[in-house]
Amino acid sequence: MADSDAPRHHRPRVPGASFFEDLTGGADPAAVREAGDLAATLLVRGAQGADDHDLVERVLHLADTEGLETLAEVWSGAPADTLAGCLWRLYVLRAWVHRSPVEVAAEYDAGLAGAQVARVVAGVADPPGPDEVKSMIDDVLRGIVGDFAITLLRAAAFARVVATGRAAQTGTNHESTVRMLTLSEQLEAAGHLELRESLA
Repeated sequence: MADSDAPRHHRPRVPGASFFEDLTGGADPAAVREAGDLAATLLVRGAQGADDHDLVERVLHLADTEGLETLAEVWSGAPADTLAGCLWRLYVLRAWVHRSPVEVAAEYDAGLAGAQVARVVAGVADPPGPDEVKSMIDDVLRGIVGDFAITLLRAAAFARVVATGRAAQTGTNHESTVRMLTLSEQLEAAGHLELRESLA
């Protein structure tokens, strides 16, 4: 809207490394956890409904610009059924996809036949090459500033297809298969909590 009577929306502050400067080192773990929870809430709840392309892109690339080390320090220990825990898992999933897109595409392709429903929910282009899986994970994370439940459910579906592919290649009890399946289950459970407006 261009006229002067149009409502003005305040852009939520996306915290960077400086947000946590005073909390690192010998800081009170409860204070660090509280700061991490606040940052997660600002990213998810503060940005929802924002029609701001720059904000969407900044949230998407937060791990790239601020470094996973910063996020790891405050979010890595967060439970899977919290906003902070969900964001940590989503960013780690994205970092892995961008770091190893050929491997991810191969595992995803191997899991397609055994996870048809998850394949549809994940929404990766067919055939699922390295560029397609990177594009899909970026599209999923753009949903953080939109429908967070859909973001979580799509990421869970993607992880389930990959876990199915890993199982086909390495066996169902292989540690990496179990980890990916656990990630999928955690994200799916969080997605259902978000649908019930119970994720905090």
